Amino acid sequence: MTAFKNLGIDYDLLQGIAALGFETPTPVQELVIPTALTSDTDIIALAHTGTGKTAAFGLPLLQRIEPSERGVQALIMCPTRELCVQVANDLVNYSQYAHQYKVVAVYGGAGIEGQIRQIKAGAQIIVATPGRLMDLMTRKAVRLDGVRRVVLDEADEMLNMGFKEAIDFILAAAENRESIWLFSATMPNEVRAIAADYMENPKELSTGKHNQANESIEHIYYVCRADDRYAALKRVVDANPGIYALIFCRTKIEAKEIAEQMIRDGYNSDALHGDLAQADRDRVMQRFREGNLQLLIATDVAARGLDVSNISHVINYGLPDEIEVYTHRSGRTGRAGRTGVSISIVTPKFEERIRQIERKTKATFTKKPIPTGIEVCEQQLYQIVNNIHNQEVHHEEIEPYMARINEELKDLSKEELIKRFASVEFNRFLAYYRNAPDINVYPKGDKRGARAHTGGQVNGQMTRLFANIGEIDGVSKKDFIKLLSRTFGVPTQAIGHIDLNRAYMHFDLDAAYVNVVRQGLSEFNINGRRIRLDDASAKKDKPSKEDRFFDKWEKKGGKKKGKKW
Repeated sequence: MTAFKNLGIDYDLLQGIAALGFETPTPVQELVIPTALTSDTDIIALAHTGTGKTAAFGLPLLQRIEPSERGVQALIMCPTRELCVQVANDLVNYSQYAHQYKVVAVYGGAGIEGQIRQIKAGAQIIVATPGRLMDLMTRKAVRLDGVRRVVLDEADEMLNMGFKEAIDFILAAAENRESIWLFSATMPNEVRAIAADYMENPKELSTGKHNQANESIEHIYYVCRADDRYAALKRVVDANPGIYALIFCRTKIEAKEIAEQMIRDGYNSDALHGDLAQADRDRVMQRFREGNLQLLIATDVAARGLDVSNISHVINYGLPDEIEVYTHRSGRTGRAGRTGVSISIVTPKFEERIRQIERKTKATFTKKPIPTGIEVCEQQLYQIVNNIHNQEVHHEEIEPYMARINEELKDLSKEELIKRFASVEFNRFLAYYRNAPDINVYPKGDKRGARAHTGGQVNGQMTRLFANIGEIDGVSKKDFIKLLSRTFGVPTQAIGHIDLNRAYMHFDLDAAYVNVVRQGLSEFNINGRRIRLDDASAKKDKPSKEDRFFDKWEKKGGKKKGKKW
């Protein structure tokens, strides 16, 4: 196995990467570093995100800097503020035992005057986003005529974000450059155009074919009806205890809605989208990087520059329009030599899109059935048992309490104790999923399809129900259907006619879901009242005394409004 020292890297830089725990180079590093160290050849390096690209260009770039020259000798362009900061920090870490190279990161969202002062103090390497660098050049704060090497990191992402004009402007200004090193996960026509316009006989180095998916990533997809996508998402998450996932949505509105719903449902999650202020964006990303956030729901644009090496799953809450975008999404997992899973939740009409992605990326997709409620409970139970088995015990701290604990539990057998400890968390999942329906979509003629939304337990008979909530509580028919569908996994086909009154409502519901909805609604309260669900026949179409009071109170001018669902 090749060692870094065999690539021609100087000893002081070897010390720096050894301190960071790097032992052997990745494939892209083995390909790029020798060429970048020994020649001024233009380089096109095709490699997925998370394969060690920063060290591949960063180490030779540092080694070829002349320490005695104070001017800008190298330029690295990145698509996002986050990636810009990360690359600059990596270069500083690599060179911690080498010369005191002056590395300055410049990007939007931070004070430009402070960045100008840093550059004037002496910057040998500038790491920049194209927009901010162009601003600095317009202000005459940066000169690029002394730049010898230019690195375009994640070139496809920069072009996707609309930086073509800025890149043209910057490359034209770096007129005395000796070489361009272009790094990209995919090779669309726009990247080819950059190479044709600015690079001379570039050497193309690739760890795989163009747009080919990372082989360390497993690709899975589930098929369900559009109304069941959120329920399917919850099952996928619950069936993978310990999941650490990035969930991609197509729009910022969808990302906000899904994140809000998941937070309400008790998941450790948050959203990352374009409406967030930079401070809030930084806070969310930092929580996710540190592992204090289990699920991050994001749009493609917002997630650019997010570099987290140990993401276990990427979940596509719907497929992107561009195949290159899918490659970038899935590349967020399976990084730094790890394996990962890319999951897509699709409706039947998008199955052909899966086939197209397979053909273009050479990835193999596996279609799996959406986990049943019992399968989810099974996975959660085994995770609970595993957590108990591996739980660290602070013997000295707990010992003073053991006498009382033993006394309290003395009448329980070992088997009974195990059942009760495991049931503390297991009961919550069992209560929710006990009567959960099968939400898979089956081919026509498959007998399972007739049972798909009834769990195979009933024949689609409707039950008329009464609930003590109405218009004065801020409830609408649309919100109520969304509540049943998203929170309790009830497909819209199982919800019948809804009669919404001022202080109460009647609605028809497939009998298979009555217990699930009854139990779920009992945990809600509105205007200080617990929600009750009864058979409509038992209520004789009349509200309770309490409900009549609220109705009269509102008619007399009461303005109290209930929460929206």
